[in-house]
Amino acid sequence: MPAKALQGVRVVELAQLVAGPYCAKLLADLGAEVVKIEEPLAGDEARRRGPFLNDVPHPERSGLFLYLNTNKLGVTLNIKTETGREIFKQLVNWADILIEDKPPGVMQELGLDYENLRAINPRLIMTSITPFGQTGPYRDYKAYHLNVFHAGGEPCIMHQGSAIHRGSASTDLAPVKGPGYMGDYDSGLSAATATLAAFYARGATGSGQHIDVSKQETAIALDRLENVIYPNRKKTETQALIRASAQGRGMVGGLMRCKDGYVMIAAMQDSQWRGLVELMGSPEWTKDDKFKDELSRVLHSREATSRVQQWVRDKTMEEVFRGGQEKGVPLGKVNSPQDLVHSPQLRSRGFFVEIEHPETGKIEYPAAPYKLSKTPWAVARPAPLLGEHNEEIYCRLLSYARQDLALMRENGVI
Repeated sequence: MPAKALQGVRVVELAQLVAGPYCAKLLADLGAEVVKIEEPLAGDEARRRGPFLNDVPHPERSGLFLYLNTNKLGVTLNIKTETGREIFKQLVNWADILIEDKPPGVMQELGLDYENLRAINPRLIMTSITPFGQTGPYRDYKAYHLNVFHAGGEPCIMHQGSAIHRGSASTDLAPVKGPGYMGDYDSGLSAATATLAAFYARGATGSGQHIDVSKQETAIALDRLENVIYPNRKKTETQALIRASAQGRGMVGGLMRCKDGYVMIAAMQDSQWRGLVELMGSPEWTKDDKFKDELSRVLHSREATSRVQQWVRDKTMEEVFRGGQEKGVPLGKVNSPQDLVHSPQLRSRGFFVEIEHPETGKIEYPAAPYKLSKTPWAVARPAPLLGEHNEEIYCRLLSYARQDLALMRENGVI
């Protein structure tokens, strides 16, 4: 078996739900040894979030938890107890990286803030992920994914964009939230990137550092264009497009309904328009001078788009997509999860893999979104059962006796 990219790197994860666990998962998938800490009995909140296998709620059968925690070791530990904090410090002394998502101030109250932990391990990299960061007037605000996603400004951008696709200039609809935990996954990815950069820097300096990740700032950073335009021009790009649409100007195409789903068409240039006309069988209306060149089509885009929609409505997604490819028309299918699972492209690249778990048996998971030729991704282990590796970590790694574990379990430490 080839060495892994992060083989030998030791990570402690004190986080739940999505952002922190996803950050740690990205490192685990690259070969880091990740020890996930969960509260005794309760475990990670993700264990109580669906979807569940066969739609039956069960803490060991949450699809969200199973995906986010593959390739990790799992222990239970109550860091609110004195013994729990001592054990935590031993794990920190062993680790290269700590990923945590406690509210600002909580780790300090427990004596486990970066200043105290680096006294134990000066090489420690501590990554703290919170809704609004460790500083500022909002630092103590509580937030869920819905709040943080809106705090980044993206819902309004998405809403305005959807108004354009519907051919409407209305802005009176409520802003929308991204699907699932999109904002939290983005935060986890940003945190992993910063963590790896700090780990690389440690190789040159020998010193660790504290990384302060704000979920709000992550969301804003992903809308770089929008959030640079507004401070300088006092308007957003999507607002400008909506105004143009209101005046009858815009591109030909957008989100269009087929017999069995949706396609997205963006025929702006003359060559793309000619391909679309050929795809539709060169109907008579396309010969009108209103559609003779790019400028004319922009001025009459609503009419052109409406006529294209009438043609698309009676076709399947595959017909429009394959035909458009042959004619050089920029378009794509709006795929459902089912479409993606059966995608010949993803199947040929082995993107979905079977992982066997003691509670679920063999089920398919998404693999890594990259291919490393020298240190390939592989499944080392499924997501841990609650406290599955207590003995391995506490007895074999930290040299506690089995009797100690029994006593700590009795006292609510693990």
